[in-house]
Amino acid sequence: MERHDLLRHLHEIAEPRNYLEIGVSDGRSLALSSVPSIAIDPAFKVTVPIHCDLQLAKATSDAFFKRRDPIAHLRSGRNPLRSLRRGRAPFAYYRGGTTVDLSFIDGMHLFEFALRDFMNVERFSHWASVIVLDDVLPRDIDEAARDRHTSDWAGDVFKIIPVLRQHRPDLLVLPVDTTPTGTLVVIGADPTSTVLRDSYDRIVAEWVVDDPQQIPADILEPRSAIDPERLVGADFWPSLVRARNRRTSRDRGYASLRERILAAVA
Repeated sequence: MERHDLLRHLHEIAEPRNYLEIGVSDGRSLALSSVPSIAIDPAFKVTVPIHCDLQLAKATSDAFFKRRDPIAHLRSGRNPLRSLRRGRAPFAYYRGGTTVDLSFIDGMHLFEFALRDFMNVERFSHWASVIVLDDVLPRDIDEAARDRHTSDWAGDVFKIIPVLRQHRPDLLVLPVDTTPTGTLVVIGADPTSTVLRDSYDRIVAEWVVDDPQQIPADILEPRSAIDPERLVGADFWPSLVRARNRRTSRDRGYASLRERILAAVA
């Protein structure tokens, strides 16, 4: 399954009420959204029709998330009927505020950028939100180089897998074997966590090294990556959607659903 096909399925089965994308390029992934959306790219070149209520931000993701209220475009207001007419969740204002339901991170293909993007997106996510990162399974050392010299380029984004597993074992980190260079689905976001932010400089100093990159065997030959068909065909998605829409607390809902997801994709 190609990465855009996976994203198309996620728009269907995760039933997002809104969508955020980092790295627009020609707009093919953005075109999959039909819900209120934010798309961020300093040099987008959209060449396909877009059919959603869209804020297209011509900015770096770092600059965008420094704004006073980055996701203001997606927010529900106090009036449920007005929110409904605008395509926003009608009661989000009274249930803890608006969060981003589905995010796709496909910006700069360097580890430290992807890590910052994840930290920023997590701040506005619910634990049952779905965060997707592209290009985490390079097929060879050349594709994984920080200095691009190939057509298909993943860069060293793959490092986010071991880093999240080491520093954030509370997250559900699911590498998915999509073409051409894999995707990562993350569930269990905790917007209150400061672990990555507190350790960011130390993590970057440890993991950002000159080419050639050393790629773990389980990433270079991703036998442990999940079959995308298995992921999208799993039966936990309706429960995930209900937990998100009802604003079920992380303490009450995450542990049991985490076990169910792990069993479904094993």
